[in-house]
Amino acid sequence: MRCPVCNNEGCRAFLSVNDRDYWRCETCLATFLDPLQHPSSQDELAQYYLHRNDPMDTAYRAFLDRAASPLLERLPPAQQGLDFGCGPGPALAVMLREAGHTVALFDPFFYPDPAVLAGTYDFITCTEVAEHFHRPAEEFSKLDALLNPGGWLALMTTLQHDDAKFANWHYRRDPTHVVFYREATLRYLAAYHGWHCEFPFPNVALMHKPVTHHLENSG
Repeated sequence: MRCPVCNNEGCRAFLSVNDRDYWRCETCLATFLDPLQHPSSQDELAQYYLHRNDPMDTAYRAFLDRAASPLLERLPPAQQGLDFGCGPGPALAVMLREAGHTVALFDPFFYPDPAVLAGTYDFITCTEVAEHFHRPAEEFSKLDALLNPGGWLALMTTLQHDDAKFANWHYRRDPTHVVFYREATLRYLAAYHGWHCEFPFPNVALMHKPVTHHLENSG
């Protein structure tokens, strides 16, 4: 079994619960559902339609503000951004536009515009999305390619801490959640891509791509 997050071998069977088999990567410490048990696109979409992500919902905006506020503190004015995996109600994009930034939208189900992925951006938000990635290594490489040197990637996903509670963990029980990250997992990804990583709030990671990133990776 090869880890879908870091592409390394050496994963071990971690836990089987309710006919779902989970693996643990010994390299990046990600926990992931057996790829043969991933939900279909139809099942994913049906689950996403159950979500209520109203951009005008004050409670939802407060939740997203844990990613928005620290990101906005670090952005110069009038930046070009991308809300990657924005869902049907791109509330975070609305909040960032209100702060004076331009934000493009991409979502494979709701905003599947390939032209958006042909550009590059000063910042990218990826909130409550990474746990849905069926091929995380490919997705993070894509995000790196989309991010300009000097840019910021804001990630929000509930990190996994307690193995003893994993079976009953609400985050695991969402059938569209197929990969679970630890802080160490995100730090591993940051090191692999040459990003600087910080955690301004629980379950929120900010990745900064250095201005010299392209030089470091070309020489």
